[in-house]
Amino acid sequence: MTLNLILSFLLWHLLLLAAGPSSPTPTHAAAGQWTFLNPNIGISAMHMQLLNNDRVVIYDRTDFGRSNISLPNGKCRIDPNDTALTTDCTAHSVEYDVATNSIRPLMVLTDVWCSSGALMSDGRLIQTGGFNDGDRVVRVYRPCTGCDWEEIKSGLTQRRWYATNHILPDGRQIVIGGRRQFNYEFYPKIAGATTAYNLPFLVQTNDPKIENNLYPFVFLNVDGNLFIFANNRAILFDYLKDVVVKTYPEIPGGDPRTYPSTGSSVLLPLKNLQGLAMEAEVLVCGGAPKGSYTSAVNGNFVGALNTCGRIKITDPSPQWVMETMPLARVMGDMVLLPTGDVLIINGGSAGTAGWEYGRNPVFQPVIYRPNSPIGSRFEVQNPTTIPRMYHSTAILLRDGRVLIGGSNPHITYNFVGVLFPTELSLEAFSPSYLDSTVVDLRPKIVLPVSQTKLRYGQRIAIRFTVIVGVMAPGSSILAPAGYYLLFVVHQDIPSEGIWVQIQ
Repeated sequence: MTLNLILSFLLWHLLLLAAGPSSPTPTHAAAGQWTFLNPNIGISAMHMQLLNNDRVVIYDRTDFGRSNISLPNGKCRIDPNDTALTTDCTAHSVEYDVATNSIRPLMVLTDVWCSSGALMSDGRLIQTGGFNDGDRVVRVYRPCTGCDWEEIKSGLTQRRWYATNHILPDGRQIVIGGRRQFNYEFYPKIAGATTAYNLPFLVQTNDPKIENNLYPFVFLNVDGNLFIFANNRAILFDYLKDVVVKTYPEIPGGDPRTYPSTGSSVLLPLKNLQGLAMEAEVLVCGGAPKGSYTSAVNGNFVGALNTCGRIKITDPSPQWVMETMPLARVMGDMVLLPTGDVLIINGGSAGTAGWEYGRNPVFQPVIYRPNSPIGSRFEVQNPTTIPRMYHSTAILLRDGRVLIGGSNPHITYNFVGVLFPTELSLEAFSPSYLDSTVVDLRPKIVLPVSQTKLRYGQRIAIRFTVIVGVMAPGSSILAPAGYYLLFVVHQDIPSEGIWVQIQ
């Protein structure tokens, strides 16, 4: 028996009553299965986050006008700064219950358009910045029954629009960049620290006309420093000393990969090299060639990039290894699966991110298998029928499915007479490891039970048909304190995950 144990960290993508939960309708295929979950959750899923109670917080910008779901009990949001409605009795955030396929409207007060966020060690979602009256706001959502958004009006020192958050080993979050913000700050603040810190790398990667370095890709390296990728370059950054400790080579070809030339990125599963060292690799896929945004503004939609770059960020002299995807893609999402494979999904094959600037939806997801030989790592999957363009999202669920939502390339909600109507539906994509033909091979974790608390370096007995001992991560540098999904993988078939809290 081959056994792998994977810990997946889940950070960090309306008339008046939404349609109730529908009976899921599966569509079978050889490579993956699509299930239509709900035709109308009331809002377009611009951002989604799974919490450790198996609820998904979903939110959209507040200044689209009325949504398709009412706030409960006659509540209304009164906002004199809103550019669409100063009095709005509809919701722009909902909570999705995975188990019952149902939704609950939530009240978010300030504009979360192109905001950012991450989970704290206690399971709270910290959501920061946005547009207009939301650009300095910190919002908190707790995974508890009946809870709603809490908002801290001046929680940030700088305006943050298109920034990136990452949890740190000490439990704080770092908030990096944003439009016209070449700096970073922390949340929560250390006593007396009320300023932002300059990050010249964000100036160096900025094109003033296009700002091609927004939503930078940020990952915690195994040495405790941060890998930061913006535009077409990357650094290793010591945020404790405020110094760049390594500059990585420019990605071959030099084309931008961050917003609005929006590619996607993931930190691949860490590798323990026979106890000698930990190896970390980053994968960056898709995006749009130089000049694509300006071309799209002028009505010329340039073909998206069809390449991925992979780099061992722990190497003394790291170099990019380039690979060709079977499908070009911009505005795609990447999801790390329980098997350690990567799902690349959503987006288009021409144009860029931005209102009306994307074309040619890519209906087929692709699975990337990082441990297969180069040249045979990509596998095209069964297509959906729904375009998922600008502002679409994808997240992993505990049962191994991937939840898909969103797509609204318009500055308001628009359902008729447009290339890509505003999309209010939710779907789920089930990789082939959930096929009925392999259900008998699927392991089941008996012990530990879900919500088990673990200590760093603790030996864990994992029981299914056998008992296997494994070690929890050794430090908060390898895995910051928080809730993780634990899966057992046997012959490339994962169990359902259980929640564990490392503390």
